[in-house]
Amino acid sequence: MSGHSKFANIKHKKEKNDAAKGKIFTVIGREIAVAVKEGGADPANNSKLRDVIAKAKANNMPNDTIERGIKKAAGDAASVNYVANTYEGYGPSGTAIIVDTLTDNKNRTASNVRNAFTKGGGNVGTTGCVSFMFDKKGQIIVDKEECDMDADELMMIALDAGAEDFSEEEDSFEIVTAPEEFSAVREALEAAKVPMLEAEVTMIPQTWVELTNEDDIKKMNRILDLLDEDDDVQAVYHNWNE
Repeated sequence: MSGHSKFANIKHKKEKNDAAKGKIFTVIGREIAVAVKEGGADPANNSKLRDVIAKAKANNMPNDTIERGIKKAAGDAASVNYVANTYEGYGPSGTAIIVDTLTDNKNRTASNVRNAFTKGGGNVGTTGCVSFMFDKKGQIIVDKEECDMDADELMMIALDAGAEDFSEEEDSFEIVTAPEEFSAVREALEAAKVPMLEAEVTMIPQTWVELTNEDDIKKMNRILDLLDEDDDVQAVYHNWNE
């Protein structure tokens, strides 16, 4: 792994305003609904739901909100009709962007995503046009300040559970897994009472792009801000080294 850590970006995201927190809760609420519809309302028998609950807790979603979301989805399973779609495209200076969406209106979402790219001087491409530049991996970030274990102990727990890689950054530990090993590694860390700042299956860029032109940076931020404001957008991955 390169020494590139998401930790600073995560901390920045965490400190955003309440509107951003509301957006995160909306995103996770939809993921809960889809997980319940696909695998049932009992986390013990639904590993996808367990992973979403862990993500919810990492984002400080209250337990009663999580439980309400599960109950609502269980009682309302027939009406959950979110469709997952992924868009790929380019931002300024050839930066690669992948957008995961979950929507009940594909036309609205497609229009909004294209609009975000266009307003930032980018364009949506065809499926596969940039995804080959990323690796799909499970990624777990642990804040050093919150973790009582030393690096070696944490690394052994992660590797024994099936992690591929462990790296120590200045203020965090990063654990990388194959997507299919993610749940097992996350649950092993949870059992060991390791506090996880972020735990998710994500797309990690193979190389990073530096933007030096102020106009390019403004345009890239414009794209990311517009996507961030859209409730249909679940996740955005890019290779801009902010």
